Amino acid sequence: MTASKLLLAGLLNASAACAFAQESTAQASELREMAMRYEHARGVKQDYAEAYRLYCRAALLGDAHSAYSLGWMHFDGRGLPLRADLALGWFQKAAAAGDSYAARLLKRFRGINPADDPACQFPRRPLSNNPNRKIIETWVNRVASRYAIDPQLVLAVIQEESNFNPSALSPKNAQGLMQLIPATAERFGVKDVWNPLENIRGGTAYLHWLMRHFTGNLEWVLAAYNAGEKTVEQYQGVPPFNETQNYVRRILAAYHKTVHPVPPVQGGGKPF
Repeated sequence: MTASKLLLAGLLNASAACAFAQESTAQASELREMAMRYEHARGVKQDYAEAYRLYCRAALLGDAHSAYSLGWMHFDGRGLPLRADLALGWFQKAAAAGDSYAARLLKRFRGINPADDPACQFPRRPLSNNPNRKIIETWVNRVASRYAIDPQLVLAVIQEESNFNPSALSPKNAQGLMQLIPATAERFGVKDVWNPLENIRGGTAYLHWLMRHFTGNLEWVLAAYNAGEKTVEQYQGVPPFNETQNYVRRILAAYHKTVHPVPPVQGGGKPF
């Protein structure tokens, strides 16, 4: 390549990088503004969980103000656990991004060790050599037997959740084969959600818990896997959401069964 072509390529790359940075900044600003509306009930119903989700996305794009706001949500316990260490972790990130107020708070509370917020992290992608479906089926058979869950049900859930793609990532930050959100992964002891075998174990453990919680009511179990057990409890059945109702219908059609035995408690207690 000639010197002039190299120079042109460098200019084009720099221009693209600049455009991407501008786009990311604009997106972060929009996310932050929407998060503020949910946090402070400005034109919308107050929703701390949605505010946290939007602030998180903006902070991961480098928005200092969003990181600062996440720090205060943890520091005041506004819809989040009151965790000074997580608050200082966010203040540290905000200060690194140029927020002077966050820098002052770091000095004021220097006796507290900052910690990273495990619920708001960039997802770590798995290796490119993803396992094929046959290997995944072998793993499912192995894991499901430990939890007394029908492997065919686990496979039907994987089909619906990720279409057997270990790299699947949803807009709601559900990750991997069984689309575990960070809170569910932590709840069932998944250390690396992008490890396909760990992901299967975590999702199957959750199915085991739901199956016992709802005494084998398969429709309720699947609805809870999609929308959360508290939502199913609230509606005392499959909630009236098109997404959840279609989700349950598709899995039952793929599974070809409408019932599942309640697994014994020790099924989920065996170490994997």
